[in-house]
Amino acid sequence: MQGVKTLSEFIIERQDDFKYATGELSRLLNDIVIASKIVNREVNKAGLAEILGATEQENIQGETQQKLDVFADEQFISALKNGGEACGIASEENDDFVAFTNERSKQGKYIVVFDPLDGSSNIDVNVSIGTIFSIYRRKSEIGQEASIEDFLQKGRDQVAAGYVIYGSSTMLVYTTGNGVNGFTLDPSIGEFCLSHPNMECPKGGKTYSINEGKRREFSPAINAYLDYVKEDDKSTKRPYACRYIGSMVADLHRNMLKGGVFIYPESTSSPNGKLRLLYECNPMSFIMEEAGGLGHSGKENILDIEPTSLHQRVPIVIGSKNMVDKVLSYY
Repeated sequence: MQGVKTLSEFIIERQDDFKYATGELSRLLNDIVIASKIVNREVNKAGLAEILGATEQENIQGETQQKLDVFADEQFISALKNGGEACGIASEENDDFVAFTNERSKQGKYIVVFDPLDGSSNIDVNVSIGTIFSIYRRKSEIGQEASIEDFLQKGRDQVAAGYVIYGSSTMLVYTTGNGVNGFTLDPSIGEFCLSHPNMECPKGGKTYSINEGKRREFSPAINAYLDYVKEDDKSTKRPYACRYIGSMVADLHRNMLKGGVFIYPESTSSPNGKLRLLYECNPMSFIMEEAGGLGHSGKENILDIEPTSLHQRVPIVIGSKNMVDKVLSYY
């Protein structure tokens, strides 16, 4: 184990990277780590634990909740409430935000928004899924319960964001605005260990991720780009390869490491896009931008969008900067 640095050690060591560092953010990140380990354990034995499949419930988006969705949501809420560093949370699986009412949590300086299990449709077929989280400083008065203004903040106001990918190995990737670092879970010791320091997204790539089954619903701009990526041009290494997993975390993790662009645009059936600004687009755009990439709605940088509701949807083009810029050139 010589030379191995655990996530807990790294968080403490890099605490001063955050200008408001007082220790609470470090403890809050550790609460998220604990919940992700519990979720990882259940994901790995889902078939044996009889928590595969759907529930009889729908979330606020009208999507059928998977059993693991509900389990993951409960674990993150419990860990964050018990930790006492967050005054409230908002989750993709809940209609409204949850303000913690215990006195310790009311003193918390942060709120957390998260997608407990991204890529739910992949659960039953054993394809990579993930968790996405985002942390903000509260706007409401300390000592009071959290309010809606705490959650409707621009992506630029994030103090930390990250994702966990449950794949062939389990990785946690996060940023506090001073670069991006990745940690792989070592199951033999139960610790996330630094495996990908100072992650940088390549400026370009040879893959694109989009659900081309909906191409007839896409705008002329997106269809023009899809024509471009299929052209033969050795100088730009086209045609590109289409790689679409159906889990934003998994698709963007690949793009982070190897370069590429992920597109979930507006369409005739989803004129405002489908992915959620607070739970998916803001945190992933923050991470990607810190790694040298870019997240854009087609009209403006994702991080500059003023949220108007907890479950607001936006179109998104995100990944390697040069590839995102190329998509935007068709708008």
